[in-house]
Amino acid sequence: MSTSTHDETHVTDGALSDFERACASYNRALAAELLPAMGCTEPIALAYAAAIAGARLGGLPDTVDAEVSRNIVKNVKSVVVPNTDGLRGIEAAVTAGFAVSRPEAGLQVLSVVSDEEKAIVHERMNAPDRWPVRVHATEEPDVFFIKVTGTRDGKTVSVTIRTCHTNVTRIEENGVTVFEEGDAHAEETSGEHWSIAALIAAARTMPLDAARPLLERQIAMNMAIAEEGLKGGWGARVGAVLLKRNPDDPAVKARAWAAAASDARMNGCELPVVIVSGSGNQGITASVPVVIFAESLKSDEEARLRAVLLSDLVTIALKQGIGKLSAYCGAVSAGCGSGAGIALLKGYDDRAIESVITNALAITSGLICDGAKSSCAAKIAMSVEGALVALDMVKNEQVFREGDGIVQHSVDETAEAVGRIASRGMVSTDREIIRVMLGEK
Repeated sequence: MSTSTHDETHVTDGALSDFERACASYNRALAAELLPAMGCTEPIALAYAAAIAGARLGGLPDTVDAEVSRNIVKNVKSVVVPNTDGLRGIEAAVTAGFAVSRPEAGLQVLSVVSDEEKAIVHERMNAPDRWPVRVHATEEPDVFFIKVTGTRDGKTVSVTIRTCHTNVTRIEENGVTVFEEGDAHAEETSGEHWSIAALIAAARTMPLDAARPLLERQIAMNMAIAEEGLKGGWGARVGAVLLKRNPDDPAVKARAWAAAASDARMNGCELPVVIVSGSGNQGITASVPVVIFAESLKSDEEARLRAVLLSDLVTIALKQGIGKLSAYCGAVSAGCGSGAGIALLKGYDDRAIESVITNALAITSGLICDGAKSSCAAKIAMSVEGALVALDMVKNEQVFREGDGIVQHSVDETAEAVGRIASRGMVSTDREIIRVMLGEK
């Protein structure tokens, strides 16, 4: 196949080969998924909704209501909202969004917050009786649901986000719907029909013209926040603690740098990350360990990009069966992706790369998500460790076989089984985790 790319606006789908059609699908997914974001994406989604409402209100609201799914509560409760001087929680995220009211920044809505705007946030957070932010659990069935309503001088604006972080499905002004869009497009990047074999083939040979700038940005941003995490004293300093074991060992360094990036991100660092599957921690886990091994192996630039490409695609594919938010830790999927990317760098053949993913799924599946917070860094380290164990096993011609617990006949069937467990089997687990986090008996 020629290395030239096709402009999809000028080439009909019927004129493309199956491989070209698949590559176009992968490029669309990467463009939709590899987005820069400042801070944990769930509080940022709340701030984004509030910023839209604030811009339409034309000023700060007198009262605010935030109706959210319980999974949003879980992922916002313990994480620092960036550019708020350490504030945490739904109220802080929504208040910050209204204070800036610049929705055009998308997931970087809180990337620039002036001293005056920070003062407004703290003034309002310190006077909840005067400027209440009422938080309600939604009756909607969606796992991902946000509705932020602000009222100012008799005018009311409501903004609803469903399914994923920037998917605005409705805007209402004084009870009248002024914007409405279904949420089906939010799943356009679905990788549920992608086979792992096809992803490996694409990562080896597809043209990089479209993906290159996305991958380069991901590498640059995520390595920058990892470096900051190691030197800045963020959170529980999981990355710095790990690195003390042996800073020259790429296996130690891969876990430590990935963990350090999360240390910083979960604790309010004002550097952006490039997300995957709606998650900065997954974007970090899918990229940083691969880059560390590429440096250790002295891989050339194209090999490094193709390895990160494979990691991202595997992460997206695995996560699609699970959903954006669940009781299943998303770092596991990204850890499997990074294992596949490292295997590609090491010259493993297609069958061996599939075995790495199978082994990694068998090792770390079941790690729970109890919200965004400092310990996410340690869970990232454990997910990367699972991938490294999986790699060592395959290097020594060992792979978990069908019937070993959840392992199925093929890697695709094993991934499907994991998705089923995470999306259906862990629903009650998710509810119980949230009850524990909220202090419910």
